Amino acid sequence: MNTGLKITAFAAALAATFGTAYGVGEGLDPVVADRAPAHDERHTPSAPGAEKGDGRTGHETPPAGGLQISEGGYTLDLKTPRVTAGHRTELRFTVRDDRGRAVTEYRREHDKELHLIVASRDLLTYRHLHPARAADGTWATPVDLPRAGGYRVFADFTPARKGAENLTLGADLAASGPYRPQELPPATGTARVDGYEVELTGTLRPGRASELRLSVSRDGEPVTDLQPYLGAYGHLVALRAGDLAYLHVHPGGEPGDGRTESGPAVSFTATAPSTGSYRLFLDFKHDGVVRTAAFTVHAGEQAPSSGTPEEHSDGHGH
Repeated sequence: MNTGLKITAFAAALAATFGTAYGVGEGLDPVVADRAPAHDERHTPSAPGAEKGDGRTGHETPPAGGLQISEGGYTLDLKTPRVTAGHRTELRFTVRDDRGRAVTEYRREHDKELHLIVASRDLLTYRHLHPARAADGTWATPVDLPRAGGYRVFADFTPARKGAENLTLGADLAASGPYRPQELPPATGTARVDGYEVELTGTLRPGRASELRLSVSRDGEPVTDLQPYLGAYGHLVALRAGDLAYLHVHPGGEPGDGRTESGPAVSFTATAPSTGSYRLFLDFKHDGVVRTAAFTVHAGEQAPSSGTPEEHSDGHGH
């Protein structure tokens, strides 16, 4: 197959089935607030006999999110299923309840009513967006996806209804244009972005909670004055290669709690639902700018301490 082949938006969506999409481009200026509660943690017992990272069975594993368009009586209605690569487009969607009504009331978490993640199927393009909601429940945000192919849209939210749990719903998005498949970068313990270097230590474990520490430096000096971003000194999203399962990752501590330092290290607790390769995206704020460092990791394996640092210059839109 000629990798420079032009494909239509429909073909881009078909390519998503095989996990092929990619892009790096400019994002939008961040809109950042300073404080919010953490996500609600949800845990579901794993199937009997399921193997865990420590070789034992019977532990509870949090369910992966984003694999379903409908869950818990709510549906993600993506009104913009196709865009053109390299063109700024307004992405519009609605969350509907089990009666088909648009949801208009949400619980604020991490300073926002809803977090929108857009990732390419090959996990090399990443956008963390915060759309605006109209009175009728329609959400909208501009997006510019740089390369053609398949993408996944994740809506992370908690309805305001009493007893409602945090949900992550997912829907497919296609970007038309010249398409070239890309491979997942190799695992490395260090990433570079805009002159910053971020080092990852810790292990992402299947079926077990573990700590991931990410230390930020610039010009060889530790960054000790990270700024609050979404209620923490960093925000981490983990996606599983292949099906793009979305993991809820929880920060350790928060600004102003009297024990959490503003860098250079930011810690998180995460549990992988299975073995396999994952892509980690760390958003951190310094000098008034939000940047994203990306890593490839394999669940159950210690983060590599050597190798060529991965360069990540993908835009970060809000």
